Amino acid sequence: MNVTKSTDDCRQAPPEQLIQGIGEFNAGEWFACHETLEDLWVGAPWGVRDLYQGILQIGVALHHWREGNYRGAVLLLETGVKLLRHVAPVCQTVDVAGLIKESERLRKELERLGPERMAELDRELVPLVKLRADNKTKCR
Repeated sequence: MNVTKSTDDCRQAPPEQLIQGIGEFNAGEWFACHETLEDLWVGAPWGVRDLYQGILQIGVALHHWREGNYRGAVLLLETGVKLLRHVAPVCQTVDVAGLIKESERLRKELERLGPERMAELDRELVPLVKLRADNKTKCR
């Protein structure tokens, strides 16, 4: 991966589709978010591809959780976080580090509850994708 290109891509303003996908994610419209970000992810340069796919996978994980699919929720939370770890802590104004932290906390709580009790999950633990104004200072 070209680190310079990755940094440049992270410093760009978020594309309109990303803003739309984030709105869908934060509204709990995780399937719609998947559709929106998949279109963006497919044509993205490697520098930000992991950002889009990571958010997408965490959204799909939340969709699986809501549908009662414990295994799908836990696995996609894990793979989404792995993808986001390839991205700067703030990329295209997205607080990537915060999303990683919240998603890991959610995964750990789901694992603690297990499949039988996953419906008891405190909804306050459901992560939101947040934007930050200090994008340029946080990129690698």
